[in-house]
Formats: sequence, C-alpha cells, structure tokens
Amino acid sequence: MIDVAREAGVALRTVSRVVNGDTTVGGALAERVRQAIDHLGFQPDERARQLRSGRTGTIGAAVRHIADAHPVLRAVDETARGAGLTVVAMSTEDDEVREREAVMSMCGRRMDGIIIEPIADGHQYLQPEIDSGLAVVAFDRPATGVEVDTVLSDNQGGIELAFRHLAEQGHRRIGYIGDDERIYTGRQRAAAFRDCLRAAGGPLDGMVHPGPITAERISAALERLRSGPDPATAIVTGNFSTSVAVIRALGSDFGATALVGFDDFGLADLLRPGLTVVAQGDVQIGRTTIELFQARLADPGRPVRTVTVPTTLITRGSGEIPL
Repeated sequence: MIDVAREAGVALRTVSRVVNGDTTVGGALAERVRQAIDHLGFQPDERARQLRSGRTGTIGAAVRHIADAHPVLRAVDETARGAGLTVVAMSTEDDEVREREAVMSMCGRRMDGIIIEPIADGHQYLQPEIDSGLAVVAFDRPATGVEVDTVLSDNQGGIELAFRHLAEQGHRRIGYIGDDERIYTGRQRAAAFRDCLRAAGGPLDGMVHPGPITAERISAALERLRSGPDPATAIVTGNFSTSVAVIRALGSDFGATALVGFDDFGLADLLRPGLTVVAQGDVQIGRTTIELFQARLADPGRPVRTVTVPTTLITRGSGEIPL
C-alpha cells in the first residue's frame, strides 16, 4: 500500500479508503489510486484485513460427502490430507466470471497455491500471482494464456475405445451426444469422434451433437439420431451429465439402442442393462495433481509438466447390444 501511495502521489490513508470501498474519496483521486494499483499489480492481503476486522469472510462447511459427485476432487482431498495439506473448494458452475471471482478470492487469502478445473478462455490474470510464487496446477482442462502444470484425461483415446467397441458389436451407424464445445473436454471428445467417423468412412452429417446439457437439447439430438430411414443403432455420450440426460430421455427404451458413456458414475452398474463406460483414471488424476502441486512448491523454477492419464473401458451390457 505504501508503494501504491507513492505511485499515486497520495497519502497512505487514501489508498486504504479506496481499497476498502470508501465512497467519500473524490473520483479523480480514487482513479489515480486504482491506476497505481493496476500498474503495480497490487492485491490486498486478506490476512491483514482479517486481523483488523476480526472476520475472514469465509464459511467452513463440514458436510458428509461433498466430493461424491466429483471423484477427482475426492482423490485430491484424500491425497492432500495425506500430505498434510488442507483443501478449500469453491464451485465455478462452468461460469467464467464465477471462476475468476473464486480464484482471485483464493489469491487474496494468500493460499500456498491453487488447483483449477479451468473454464475461461484466458487465465492471463493469474500471471502476476504465478510470478509472485503462487503454485498453480490445472486438471481436466488446460489453463490458457499461462504455463502451468496440467493433468489431463486421454480424451481422444477414450472416444476411440468407445467407438471401436461399438464397431466390434457390428454397429456402423454410431452417433455422438456430448457437452458444449466451448469447454475443452467437450471440444476434444467431439473432435475425436469426428475423426473416428472419418476413419471408418461413415458420414458426419447429423451424427455428432455437441451442445449445452439441457433436457430439450438432448431429447432433440436423440430424436434426430434415432429417426429417419437410416437411424443410429449405437450412441456414445460425451460425459456423465450427458449420459444421465440421454438415459432419462430414452426412458423405457433404454436397452434398445447400444450405448457407451464417457465417465463412470455411481449406480451405472445398477441399470438394466448396466451402462458400459469409458472410465477416467479419477484417482490417478487427483493424486497426480497434488504430486505436481507439491513439486511446484518445492521447486518453483522446475519445468512445467503436462501429464495425460489413460482411460479404461468397463463393459456392463449397454455397449454390448449387437446390431
């Protein structure tokens, strides 16, 4: 704050008032302070604020199974606890603004580092924090605009596993329903599926359906795949949420069309037939994320690494329905 005051040519107390949202500071003066803050890359130290106010602005949530719907987070938490680290998780809901707010809130609290499941198109705003020593590891999707350690699933290999398995059951008209292509995994998996169709000599038109995961969109995609003179006899779904939406849309017709889902989930084995899936190495992804995080803390100057974790096909019945 002393540096900001010197840069802006104002008193230290003026900087404090601007940082704390005091609206009585004159507009021109406040703008000079804000420009100095931007120029110097100043971030308020939340710990200092907490000492002054006696409040942290955070809520501790100790609940039964916060990570049940996020198996990678569960593996991250277990591995972190084994290493004497504490994980504070925040949800971004695949929203770029919410992601930045969550990440910068963590930066302001001067955590040792951040693991992030990126959604935004650019993460350049993290560069000053990285330059200041913040350890950052991305998982599931790469961060863009910054070089950080990254743990990915083998998206292309997983889609190839699903496609090849259905082709081995005799299917030639295989369709795909997946996530929005603005998301890295949705884009990667849809592209891999198109490659599979091209390699098999099949048509692409009307066979690949990425997009937002809504009941209406999924039902429309499913209807298009299953109608017409030459309907799809098998379907690959691009992630857990899409698989569930497709199963709901099929209703009593589940089992009439061969289906392989990307991502395993609880109860998939209790369906009739059980859902055949391409399972990500969730435990390995979580453990590797924490291992890279610890390595970055120990040696901030080490070369950036990207680790790709292989996928596995689990057969349960839905993907073995013959043509």
